[in-house]
Amino acid sequence: MSAFYDLVFDIPVTNTSSGHSYTYLIDDKNEAAVGKRAMVPFGRRDILGYIIAQRENPPENVKIESIKKIRRVVDKEPLFDIRIVDIARWMADFYLCGLGQALSVMIPSGRRIIIPQIPDSDEETEPSLSISDEQFNALHEIKSPSIFNMFYLYGITGSGKTEVFLRAAQYMLNEGKSVIYLVPEISLTHQTAQMIGSRFGSQAATLHSGMSPTARLAQWVRIQRGDAPIVVGPRSAVFAPVPNLGLIIIDEEHDGSYKSGNTPRYHARQVALHRCKTEGARLVMGSATPSAEAWKLMSDGGIKRLDLTKRLSGGGMPQIKPVNLANTQGCLTKELKDEIRLTAQMGKQTILFLNRRGFAHFFHCPDCGWELICKRCSVSLTWHKNRGRCICHYCGYTESPPIACPKCGCLEAGYSGFGTEMIEEEVRRTFPDLQIRRIDADTANKKVNNELGEIAVKRNLEDTLTLFKNGVIDILLGTQMVAKGLNFPGVRLVGVVFADTGLHLPDFRAAERTFSLIVQVAGRAGRYFPDSKVIVQTLRMNDPVITRSCALDVSGFYDCELKQRKALNFPPYSKLIRFTIRSKDVKRADTAIKRLASLAEPLIPQGADMLGPSECPIGIINDNHRRQIIFRSPSRGPIHSMAKELLLRYEKDKDVKTYLEVDVDPISML
Repeated sequence: MSAFYDLVFDIPVTNTSSGHSYTYLIDDKNEAAVGKRAMVPFGRRDILGYIIAQRENPPENVKIESIKKIRRVVDKEPLFDIRIVDIARWMADFYLCGLGQALSVMIPSGRRIIIPQIPDSDEETEPSLSISDEQFNALHEIKSPSIFNMFYLYGITGSGKTEVFLRAAQYMLNEGKSVIYLVPEISLTHQTAQMIGSRFGSQAATLHSGMSPTARLAQWVRIQRGDAPIVVGPRSAVFAPVPNLGLIIIDEEHDGSYKSGNTPRYHARQVALHRCKTEGARLVMGSATPSAEAWKLMSDGGIKRLDLTKRLSGGGMPQIKPVNLANTQGCLTKELKDEIRLTAQMGKQTILFLNRRGFAHFFHCPDCGWELICKRCSVSLTWHKNRGRCICHYCGYTESPPIACPKCGCLEAGYSGFGTEMIEEEVRRTFPDLQIRRIDADTANKKVNNELGEIAVKRNLEDTLTLFKNGVIDILLGTQMVAKGLNFPGVRLVGVVFADTGLHLPDFRAAERTFSLIVQVAGRAGRYFPDSKVIVQTLRMNDPVITRSCALDVSGFYDCELKQRKALNFPPYSKLIRFTIRSKDVKRADTAIKRLASLAEPLIPQGADMLGPSECPIGIINDNHRRQIIFRSPSRGPIHSMAKELLLRYEKDKDVKTYLEVDVDPISML
């Protein structure tokens, strides 16, 4: 009897419950098996599919002679099992995408499997012998059987959260269980992987998007075989196929990078919660600045809160001072310059933080107000002096800045605002005797010529962080890469060059993001000694976000923020699903969003409402006109069911020149 296999593909589908699988005949070599990938004919081309099921008979109402044969099986051994397929099915249903789309984001795309060399020495280093009473109590709670399987390690920066995470992981490994350790950024992955590698040796594996597909696939296979029971990485590591999962750790839980910006738009926290519930594991999150959702859950008793209130390495909380940036010549106030010089004289280090790369934020005319806008997006171009170009940070479009205003001919047209390049230039000019290094998206992985004249990728981010940690660099300047989780013993001073960058954004989470960034970057100072300082430069000296972040008043901030969210009916007091239409043709975009709204109106459940249709805050990205509708409800169920039905109705008569994006629980409204 012929063997048939059901495959799914990385293509958008509407009916997420069925998964839109397609049936094929076994290949000529009889290599097909559930869990393998295969090349199959699909329409006029061959594409890669995922084998999710085997069947003895073809589907009903399908003739055998119409079923095509699998061309070639890619994998020698299965890469996934029914457990991974079940996670993908849940994701497809929850995030309203195709089963194949969910599987494709979970499984590495490498085609060759090379089992990585394991270091000859797999010695594990013992943790320090003593931990604080707070750490001991937190660890005891995590290890003890109770009604809670979700814990939140809430503690000030430098209070020893990582040591609790590592000891909880060790406990699970001793129990014969596996651990997934999530960090928000690749820059933190490197630091955490080193720490976990030194603690757990060859039992540890790393998964992240910076690895080649082949390297990721090799690690995936190693994890699947049970050779690496502890896995560290950013959000995609939540899918690691560890056997007997016992614990998922989410460090810096508040961070927005745990949410995917592409389909499926999953949030690692939600996937982790689902895995822990279905696989009987525990979830431990941690941050000095929890997300608003986590703070409310802790307040309501939905998550067990474990407090760490003291710095443990001899350091004290820094003195934080807001400084008015108005009437300052250049980017650095006198107060900040004086503290940088004093810090250097003390043999200590400085971190300067600005969440904006490039030299200047925009190019404009002071006479007529003309501004240099991207030709493909509705955003200003950023002046990058090192490249001599104005660059769009959304689509990558570049052009040279004009000599004079194209509109009125004014010769005074020029750049305004400042970015990390300008800060670097001013710092080098002001402190020529100090060692300075900048890390941002422009410098993190820089292509250079090696000794043989070949183009190689310089691991500039890892190199810089290592040099700074070793005290070779006096001043480290950067964007968010320097704000999160990094531990540098010599840092006395942190300067937030411009704290107001994100406050003006039309997004209800703008205040939360700004508060979190300031508190997090301030936490890099004085971890190992007292008398550290943080200078927060701002034009909004009396803004509550600025004053509360400088006071490290986390409770006061969230109490106020949650009151505002409740009054405005925004998360965590409501659930949102965002539908975005994009099209190269503005009329098609407008027509499509109006049609979507008309289809939605009779489906909106009681208690829910529809915001829009409207233009997105960033109306054009890469020549695509963007329109949106946001559905809001006190609970997820009603609007989730409505969204499924709306997708079915919309796709029946969809304009092929428009594209629909669906985002369940969006974290950015831009």
